[in-house]
Amino acid sequence: MSKRKTKKQQRQLEDGIKSILLVVAGISYYFTGQLYLTLMVVGVIMVLIIVLAVLKSNREKERLRNSGIEDIDKMDGIQFEHYLKELYQSRGYAAEVTSASGDYGADLLLKKDGRKIVVQAKRYAKDVGIKAVQEVLGAKSYYKAEEAWVVSNSYFTKAARELAAKGQVMLVNRDELIDYILLLNPGSAKPVPLKMIDSDSSGSNEACGKCGSPMVLKTGKRGAFLGCSSFPKCRNTRDLRA
Repeated sequence: MSKRKTKKQQRQLEDGIKSILLVVAGISYYFTGQLYLTLMVVGVIMVLIIVLAVLKSNREKERLRNSGIEDIDKMDGIQFEHYLKELYQSRGYAAEVTSASGDYGADLLLKKDGRKIVVQAKRYAKDVGIKAVQEVLGAKSYYKAEEAWVVSNSYFTKAARELAAKGQVMLVNRDELIDYILLLNPGSAKPVPLKMIDSDSSGSNEACGKCGSPMVLKTGKRGAFLGCSSFPKCRNTRDLRA
């Protein structure tokens, strides 16, 4: 799910390239008066455009690898919430993941410089719709927060963007999340997200041995551990250090 161009932007890009080639062809023919030389010049320009496009594509692929966004795409919703908690804590925020039930539209509560921020975390494979914005607006009122954010590994629908603008909700889409991660992990070959996805049973697919609820990744004074998502109703944990 790389950075997307709308159909309009794609058409504008194609039209721009065609215009450049036509201008180059016109200028070349005006000064040389020879068709074959004009075609050679246009061909060279086309090759340069292709080379630049390939270089840009390779840079974008490297950027995506360094950000670990593909690992985030493999997370489930609970893992994504805990990943964002770690991410914002590393930027000096006090961060808390709300309970799985009764969160009143907020997945995370952030605090910094006296400001309280409610966050909806949306790990989606499709565009995030207006419902997420409506829910976080309700959470902003319930928690008496100064700001409301929706953070996603995807993009937002037009309706969601319009409501967010009216309700003063900050939307953080895929591209902005990647930029934020790279700001914390410049040039990293193994960014933070990789620790959130374990190939063994430490992921959220593991069920609590006491109540059957999903186990989620948490961080304490002694490091990472799995805790029951039904906390405080169920306080079962499993140490990951073994």
